[in-house]
Amino acid sequence: MPEAQQRTVAFRGAGFVPGTKRWAPWLAFAVIIGCWEAASRSGLLPSLFMPAPSEVVRALYSLAVDGKLVAHVSASLQRILLGWFLGSVGGVAIGFAMGIFVVARSVGLPVVSALFPIPKIALLPLFILWFGIGEPSKIATIGLGVFFPTVVSAFSAVDNVPRNLIRMAQSFGLSTTAIVFKVILPGAMPGILAGFRITSSIALILVVSAEMIGAQTGIGAFVLAAGNLMQIDQLIAGVVLLSLLGLTVSFLLSLTEKTVLRWR
Repeated sequence: MPEAQQRTVAFRGAGFVPGTKRWAPWLAFAVIIGCWEAASRSGLLPSLFMPAPSEVVRALYSLAVDGKLVAHVSASLQRILLGWFLGSVGGVAIGFAMGIFVVARSVGLPVVSALFPIPKIALLPLFILWFGIGEPSKIATIGLGVFFPTVVSAFSAVDNVPRNLIRMAQSFGLSTTAIVFKVILPGAMPGILAGFRITSSIALILVVSAEMIGAQTGIGAFVLAAGNLMQIDQLIAGVVLLSLLGLTVSFLLSLTEKTVLRWR
């Protein structure tokens, strides 16, 4: 090729690479909070209905000083962790069974399809009749709400493991147990962890709803009481606590994904 016609072709294979800009979320939060504060101070947002971020921070500080913050957050965390753990363990076990065994799939699919659409918070009065007004009814509501999405995500993740990998493992003479733990489980883990992100949000929503119906402590009970008393700054503080709790869970799940999925 003549020298005049030669040119350097840019490498085009770097697109669609997953990554994040660490400064981007901080900038976005700073812009949102700054605009909120400016709108509140200028009168565009009436403080009676939407207090400024500075007022919300003062409300959070007063809650932390008198000990209510720790009491409400710890009560909600205990319910979330126990309910989410029970629902996740059961959901992963059933989802794996449905993905591996034909009988479990044949029985599980119609049952899950029939029960999944039921709003789990609607079952809380029934759980209160069965288990009482205390913690078991709330944990049962959270666990059941987490169970069905986990079953679906685990089943779908197992079902989407490439069959050629399983056949290759069988051709090398691996046992069924080895195939499950060395081929199916690693292949399904990204889908299962993605399901955990969804179920953690569901658990947070359900715990707030359950605490609003029958609890004296917890973020949901605190938000309901603040709304009834028209303490808008404390109500927004409770909402901020829920947001921070969701961000914390998302951060912990991201660390888990980086640790578990290092092979990718």
